[in-house]
Amino acid sequence: MNSLPDAEVHIVPYDESWPARFVQECAALQRVIGHLIVGAIEHVGSTAVPGLAAKPVIDIMAGVANLENSRSAITLLPSIEYNYFPYRPESMHWFCKPSPSFRTHHLHLVPFGSLLWVERLAFRDYLRIHADVAAEYSDLKRRLATEYRFDREGYTDAKGPFVERIVRIAHEEVS
Repeated sequence: MNSLPDAEVHIVPYDESWPARFVQECAALQRVIGHLIVGAIEHVGSTAVPGLAAKPVIDIMAGVANLENSRSAITLLPSIEYNYFPYRPESMHWFCKPSPSFRTHHLHLVPFGSLLWVERLAFRDYLRIHADVAAEYSDLKRRLATEYRFDREGYTDAKGPFVERIVRIAHEEVS
């Protein structure tokens, strides 16, 4: 993904402080890029699912009107330690904080209501409701974290089939 040292994949037990850390970060984001946000700011990813083991990185998804109109975030967010990287630039603006080698937060600026927006929320919400599926995902993540310890991209890609299956199930349940 880049030439900088990348943080290794490390899974830890659920931390009760994660929701509060998300709320705290929302205030900073509202202060710096609130004028660009048209949807909600959502806590997504594994740290948003109570009881789920995860990388200790708070994943945040903020809704924007579109990617072009939110490009100014790239110059604004370094003021609160976010680093931009053009990861999947066709679908989001992606940031990590405070550095690629040590991450506490990921920020995804995603067009509000887009397919990516809907799928991420469907996945999170399904895991919140189905503890058995969350446990299955936790086991998968632990296995993959060992296999892909120094390959975050490989780790993410290897989770893909599981995530796609759950998103499909979640959509079928609401249809």
